[in-house]
Amino acid sequence: MEKQQLLEMGFSDGLVSQALSATGGKSISSATEWILSQESITDNKKSPVLTQSPSQSKINPFFRLNSSKKPRQSPDNHQQPAAAEPESSPQPEPRKRKHPPVRNEQPLAERMRPHTICQIVGQDHLLADKSSILRSAIDSDRLPSLILWGPPGTGKTSIGRAIVNSCSSSSSYRFVSLSAVTAGVKDVRDVVDEAKKRKKNNINGTITKTVLFVDEVHRFNKSQLDSFLPVIEDGSIIFIGATTENPSFHLITPLLSRCRVLTLNPLQPHHVSTILKRATDDPNIGLSQSVGRAINVSDEVIEFLSQNCDGDARVALNALEISAITAAARLGVSISDNSDSTLLLGVTVDDAKEALQSKHLSYDKNGEQHYNLISALHKSMRGSDANASIYWLARMLEGGEQPLYIARRLIQFASEDVGLADTSALTQAVSCYQACHFIGMPECRVNLAQCVAYLALAPKSIAVYRALQAATKAVRDSAGQNEGVPLHLRNAPTKLMKELGYGKDYIYTPENPSAFQSFLPDSLEGSKFLDWPDCHAADK
Repeated sequence: MEKQQLLEMGFSDGLVSQALSATGGKSISSATEWILSQESITDNKKSPVLTQSPSQSKINPFFRLNSSKKPRQSPDNHQQPAAAEPESSPQPEPRKRKHPPVRNEQPLAERMRPHTICQIVGQDHLLADKSSILRSAIDSDRLPSLILWGPPGTGKTSIGRAIVNSCSSSSSYRFVSLSAVTAGVKDVRDVVDEAKKRKKNNINGTITKTVLFVDEVHRFNKSQLDSFLPVIEDGSIIFIGATTENPSFHLITPLLSRCRVLTLNPLQPHHVSTILKRATDDPNIGLSQSVGRAINVSDEVIEFLSQNCDGDARVALNALEISAITAAARLGVSISDNSDSTLLLGVTVDDAKEALQSKHLSYDKNGEQHYNLISALHKSMRGSDANASIYWLARMLEGGEQPLYIARRLIQFASEDVGLADTSALTQAVSCYQACHFIGMPECRVNLAQCVAYLALAPKSIAVYRALQAATKAVRDSAGQNEGVPLHLRNAPTKLMKELGYGKDYIYTPENPSAFQSFLPDSLEGSKFLDWPDCHAADK
C-alpha cells in the first residue's frame, strides 16, 4: 500500500524501496521526508541556491510540507486573508541529514561466502598444494566433475562456486545451482538442454561451459542419479555434487566412476576464528550490516563460538549474528530504528551462550556419524578401555541416539566379544536393555554406563564367535548336498520310524556318561570348531 502510493507520486521504484527500508516502512510521511532530504542533498551539491525538485511538485497534492502553515482563523470562523509573500524572498537551506546505512536482511553466513579459492579458509589438504587436483584444474582452466563430501558448514557450496570464479576464463563458465531437496529430473533436463544450446551457439569461438552444482545430491534416488550419467559422459555439463553422506553408500557406482570424490574435513577452531573475525571486520557485508550500526566483538566471544560450533562455520556465523541481535535487545536498541547509528554495540560471552544455547554436536542418527561412533564404542570395549568406552557412550547419548539401540548392541557384544570368558556378561546386557525399556531417558544413561564399564573390564573370549564361523564355513563348503542326520540321533515317535532304524543304538548319556558316541556326520567326524579348554577335556 505505502509503496504504491509513493510510486503514484512519481518517485522511482529504486528510491521508494530504499526509503521504505531506511524508515522501516512505518508511514508514508517518514518515507517521503527521507526521499526529499536525499534530493535536497543532491541539489545542494549541484547549486547553492535551493530550487524545488521535480518530486516536490508531485508530492504537494498529497502532503503539506513542514514549512507551510495553516492560515489563522478569526473567532467567527471567517478565514483571514493570507499575507502575500515576496516573490524573491530567499528560503533557508535545509539542514543536511545523514542517514545510516540500510540493514542487510540477507543472513550473515550467506553474505560471507568466499568468492574465490584464495578466500577459502581451511581444507588445506585440497587447496594448499599447487599441484593438488583443484589447483591444477583451475590453473589449466579445465574443470573435472567432482563429488564434495564433508560435514555441514565446511565449505562444499562455497568451494563449488569459488572454483568457477577462480578460473582465468570464468566468463566462459555458466554456474547453475540446484538442490536435490526441491529439484527433479525435469529441472536437470532443462539445465542440460540449455547447456547444449549454449555450446552450439558459441560467440567469437568461445564455448560456454555449464557447471551444474547439485547440493544434497544424496537425496536423489537411483533413477534420478542415472540421468546425470550420459551428460557427464559426453561433456554436456561439468557436474559438482555436494553431500554430507558417505558416497559409497548413498550414490551409485557409475556416478562415482565418472566423478572424483574429494573429502572435506571439519574446520578447526582457528579456521572458524578466522572466518568470524573476517565477518566482524568487514564494514560492507559483515556483522555491522546485520544490526545497522557499528558493533564490537571481543576475542573471548570469537573463541567461545569457535570452540563450540563443532567445526561448522555456518553454525558459528549464525550464532554470531544472533549474538549481535541479542546484545541490541539487551541494551534496549531497536535494530529497525537507526536514529542513533553512532551507538557502539558490544557483544559479550553471555550473548554468545544465549545464541548458541548448547554446544553444537555433529551427529546423524541414520548417517555415517552414527556408525562411526558405535564402532568406536565397540572397539573401545573390546580393547578393555573403560574410559574411552564411557566417553563414546556419552557422545552418542548427547547426539540424541536412542538408548535401546545402544543396549541391543551391548547384548551382541556380550556374546560376541566376552562370550564364555564371563557368562554373566550376557545377563548384565539383557538386564541393561530391560532397565532402559522400563526407565527411559535420561535416567537410563547410568544403566548404560554401568553395563558399558562392566563389558569393557570383563575378560574377553571370541571362541564362540569363531566356532560359529568355522561351523558355518563347513556347512557352506560341503560337497554336494549336506549329509543327513545320523540315524541314532533321530527322533522315533512312531513305529514305522523305529522300524527304519531311527534312534537305534542311541546311548542316553545321563545313564552312561562314559560311553562314547558320535554326534557329527561321518564326513565331519573328529572336526573341531570350538577352541575351549573344557571342550578339549570332554574330547579326552
